[in-house]
Amino acid sequence: MAEGERQPPPDSSEETPPATQNFIIPKKEIHTVPDMGKWKRSQAYADYIGFILTLNEGVKGKKLTFDYKISEAIEKLVALLNTLDRWIDETPPVDQPSRFGNKAYRTWYAKLDQEAENLVATVVPAHLAAAVPEVAVYLKEAVGNSTRIDYGTGHEAAFAAFLCCLCKIGVLRVDDQVAIVFKVFDRYLEVMRKLQKTYRMEPAGSQGVWGLDDFQFLPFIWGSSQLIDHPHLEPRHFVDEKAVSENHKDYMFLQCILFITEMKTGPFAEHSNQLWNISAVPSWSKVNQGLIRMYKAETTQPGLYWAQEVTGFCRPGPELASVAGRKTPFAAPPVLRLLHLCSFSPAQVLQNGDDFCPSPTCLSGFSCESLSAWRSSL
Repeated sequence: MAEGERQPPPDSSEETPPATQNFIIPKKEIHTVPDMGKWKRSQAYADYIGFILTLNEGVKGKKLTFDYKISEAIEKLVALLNTLDRWIDETPPVDQPSRFGNKAYRTWYAKLDQEAENLVATVVPAHLAAAVPEVAVYLKEAVGNSTRIDYGTGHEAAFAAFLCCLCKIGVLRVDDQVAIVFKVFDRYLEVMRKLQKTYRMEPAGSQGVWGLDDFQFLPFIWGSSQLIDHPHLEPRHFVDEKAVSENHKDYMFLQCILFITEMKTGPFAEHSNQLWNISAVPSWSKVNQGLIRMYKAETTQPGLYWAQEVTGFCRPGPELASVAGRKTPFAAPPVLRLLHLCSFSPAQVLQNGDDFCPSPTCLSGFSCESLSAWRSSL
């Protein structure tokens, strides 16, 4: 290029959603076993997993007390969660014959159902107000089921989808990555644990002793990433009561272990057998890799509660022939445009399935080479 010749400005459409973005109310799209295949091949699946991996990379080796930026959007999200917490105090459990599933939860949920869009509107700027009804659905799905009075990893995934949507419309930015996990998601976990204890919520779709945990999954993934290359804490230490007590304020994984030991009685190896087995893994990097693989398997298995609960995510991407060579979805449904996290093409996703390769301009910021190395280690 000749000296002084200007390069054309980069196309910002890949980073900032267009002002004319259309939004729709999400609906459940997974009804049959074949629908799970559509979900796994969809752009939305790649976006969701990419979002999880992005945050996993962002918190690697960092304590919860790590000094990170807190943006105005992060503060507004924490205020939203504080409101949900306050409503729990204002809605005490009622006396009832049944020990589990206190019906006062339905009163609490009815308030959220009524106010969800107003809450989301406090986070979303006025020029993106059209997105509020769509994004609010994920918030309502993220706190449990008011009919069954239960909570599980599907509801947790809905909250991750809620955060992903906020990233897609530009409310949350790349430099919010650490705060999304350490500030917002950690506060979300506090509120969900308070809900579970106050209203004695049942686990949704729990696999019992064979499951990782009755209620959560993502904090184990991100929490194990925090502990990678820790100078003295090894996986075997998380079953040590003293190690957990001394370090749980710094690490999300250990917070989860502490909560389990508070809620369950008996030997840890009996009530949490999967976690007990994980404690024998030699390194946190191996634990992290294994949990990611386990989570991906869980989110694509038919019949699992995760698939029943997440709304709007299962819309398949366009046909391969229609999108070859494009960096953004061609005529994709609005919800997929909203959730288009990376600038890799749907053609790559449809062709390679799990082995998608984000471009250097994706939100994650880690290179194709590092992702390839991660895949080869599984």
